[in-house]
Amino acid sequence: MGEHACLRVRAAGREWTLLRPADLESLWEAMADEEFQEDERIPYWVEVWPSSLVLADWLGDRRKEIAGRLCLDLGCGLGLTALVAGSLGARVLALDYEKAALDFARMNARANKVPQPCWAVMDWRFPALRPKSFKFIWGGDIMYERRFIGPVLDLLDYALAPGGRAWLAEPGRNVYAEFASAMCRRGYSSVKAHSGRAAMPAEEGRAGLAASVSAPAFAEINLWEIT
Repeated sequence: MGEHACLRVRAAGREWTLLRPADLESLWEAMADEEFQEDERIPYWVEVWPSSLVLADWLGDRRKEIAGRLCLDLGCGLGLTALVAGSLGARVLALDYEKAALDFARMNARANKVPQPCWAVMDWRFPALRPKSFKFIWGGDIMYERRFIGPVLDLLDYALAPGGRAWLAEPGRNVYAEFASAMCRRGYSSVKAHSGRAAMPAEEGRAGLAASVSAPAFAEINLWEIT
């Protein structure tokens, strides 16, 4: 998988080492033109976004609730929130669209000496999951385009267990208001359970992919609880 670089972040009361590709610029430049078509497979997974840091801390504070529970991590990327939850005793199935992301997530579990979650390459539009089986579902900054509203709601309809909860962390994007309205029409409620401020971690002297998409260095993050 080539050379690795690492980010060091603090979340849920400890430091985490997260391996990722060493040459982010080449990863971006090597993308084929067709990858920018319908699915726009931009490698956002190479970063640890502020929403994931706030979500990881939230999971750390919910350790008694998630321990032993079957949980679903949507768009897990480098694996931080799945690793946090797994280290606290949750039974985590972590999904990502990109196999490369899960390859690094698996390495990150080894690097941090925590149990391996169940990693799965999966398109959330076509979930190969047991229906109504997840007590908790979460995602960090996954609601950033309108085209995700329907598929994410369909997934909640399909996978969330009766009485279950979903947690979504996001940096105040306008699209979340549209998502919340769509949720209400389907019978869900969404309340802001927490807010926090987090910085985009970066390797010393390197801006990473975040600079390419004009992401702020610090962000105010909302964490929504959906029932």
